[in-house]
Amino acid sequence: MTIAVGDTIPSVTLFLLQDGAPVAVASDDLFAGKKVALFGVPGAFTRTCSAKHLPGFVAAAEDLKAKGIDEVMCLSVNDAMVMGAWGREHGAEGRVTMLGDGLLDFTRAAGLESDMSAKGYGVRCKRFSMIVDDGVVTALHFEPPGEFGETSAETLLADL
Repeated sequence: MTIAVGDTIPSVTLFLLQDGAPVAVASDDLFAGKKVALFGVPGAFTRTCSAKHLPGFVAAAEDLKAKGIDEVMCLSVNDAMVMGAWGREHGAEGRVTMLGDGLLDFTRAAGLESDMSAKGYGVRCKRFSMIVDDGVVTALHFEPPGEFGETSAETLLADL
């Protein structure tokens, strides 16, 4: 079943890059007591993700925070090292927290799997964006395959 508005974020382990090393962090701890703009992408360094999705949230991070968001987070099925490198390339440091879901624990628990094996990518995460308030999804958007716009930072800004 796919995650929906009103659902609680899955309790899983995700990974961050800290001081050059992957660090495990519980999703419960990441979202507890905060209002978070979370967006997920099929893969770091991929075409639409790098050209539009991540850059849009990096650019809008301060606007989102001005509207009550405590933290902006990006999730992908890549490992923490790749997510850290991708974030650095796009100036995400201090603006967007880069979360690695390399084991697909969050992606599977939230029902967000997308089989992209035909393109050689394997199982990935569907493109999404959501607002999570103290661990509960309050707004949620999905993107049809091959499209971009519904899951943008601008859409979440409008939700606020």
